[in-house]
Amino acid sequence: MKANLYPIKFHPILKDKLWGGNKLKTLLNKDCHLPNIGESWEISDVEGDTSLVANGSLENQSLKHLLSTYKGDLIGEKNYKQFGNTFPLLIKFIDAKEDLSIQLHPNDELAAKRHNSFGKTEMWYVMQADPGSNLIVGFNQEMTSETYLKHLNEKTLPSILNFDEVNTGDAYFIDVGRIHAIGAGVLLAEIQQTSDITYRVYDWDRLDDKGQSRELHNDLAIDAFNFNMPDNFRVAYSKAENQSNNMVSCPYFTTNYLKITKPLKIENIYDSFMIYMCVDGEATITGPNFQEFFKTGETILVPAMIKTFEITSKNATLLEVYV
Repeated sequence: MKANLYPIKFHPILKDKLWGGNKLKTLLNKDCHLPNIGESWEISDVEGDTSLVANGSLENQSLKHLLSTYKGDLIGEKNYKQFGNTFPLLIKFIDAKEDLSIQLHPNDELAAKRHNSFGKTEMWYVMQADPGSNLIVGFNQEMTSETYLKHLNEKTLPSILNFDEVNTGDAYFIDVGRIHAIGAGVLLAEIQQTSDITYRVYDWDRLDDKGQSRELHNDLAIDAFNFNMPDNFRVAYSKAENQSNNMVSCPYFTTNYLKITKPLKIENIYDSFMIYMCVDGEATITGPNFQEFFKTGETILVPAMIKTFEITSKNATLLEVYV
């Protein structure tokens, strides 16, 4: 096999957050002694936070080095032509012990102009939710910039937001320009464009551990809003076993739901890498010269040059992602 590539695991990059908890340790077995772990960046090419390989002969090499070395063999020829030595996705697990700030993300055009960055289109898959936990997505009524600003200035913003109580398996597509927040008690998987650009518009009037309120970005945010978006953010999908069930297809990524109870042969026909996030259970990926085991809370990248492989499990739930 040219380039000698194999399914790659990366060391998680763990992020201490004001709103973080301990589920990444207790439920996803992340090895960390930080008190409030909010995020585990599973695969990242964000500047300053580039993932390092955790398994096999490429151990401790950076994702950036892999890209510049293996190019289309790693991510697919069309992807390499479009993105070059930048990996196009950021893959995370997020644990919200407290509510995240109310926020939104800019589109590609605005993010490029202001931040020299991609925009931040994303999706969520709920892995676990405490009883009564919510995701905040969109508004609970038709909205204009004037009405929004009135409630923002009067500190009544939560009264116009849409709160959805959620359970394991619920999925949401968060397009750029849509207001949103992860609520307290939710553990989820997040798939997004490679971007760390967030416009925070409201932070529940809370203070950090130094007694300071966090920065808000309302001047930037108002131009990033799309107030005319339909309420199509809830993702309906099939849970049929032993087949890829489409959840989200957008210009930036495709995500499928995969429930595996017997050996399943995968044919990569997409000229793309394949990412598998294990959101429940455990599985093994096997090919001609490799075998990689992974379990709940682990993520694995199958390089684009590997066209045929088998995933074996008695009862695993995976998210399958490609570009």
